[in-house]
Amino acid sequence: MGRYYSGDISGKFWFAVQSSDAADRFGKKGYAPSYLEYYYEIEDLPIVKEEIASIEAKLGDKKERLYAFFNQEGKYMYQDEELREIDISEEDLRDYADLLLGYEIAEALEENGACQFTAEI
Repeated sequence: MGRYYSGDISGKFWFAVQSSDAADRFGKKGYAPSYLEYYYEIEDLPIVKEEIASIEAKLGDKKERLYAFFNQEGKYMYQDEELREIDISEEDLRDYADLLLGYEIAEALEENGACQFTAEI
């Protein structure tokens, strides 16, 4: 079972790692009832980039280890012990998943001037 987000950007939240309100980190609050709805405008880009930079700084060299780990040929799943072997915590994993979402938001803003999407709760 997975939760998705869709709109100007779309994807799937990381199961058991990433919350549906992960995009709240980037300066906007989603609103419910059964979906969180987000609308970013080009004016929000500096806030989004600031949070991206903050997450990148927090992760440090772990960002490159995570990227290499998840971009291995044929790598579709992982086990917690594999992440422990490369010194990655649950918090690191959550930050990395959120970072990838932030990249998507920033890219949509740069390309389209706005980014709207809904996230399943």
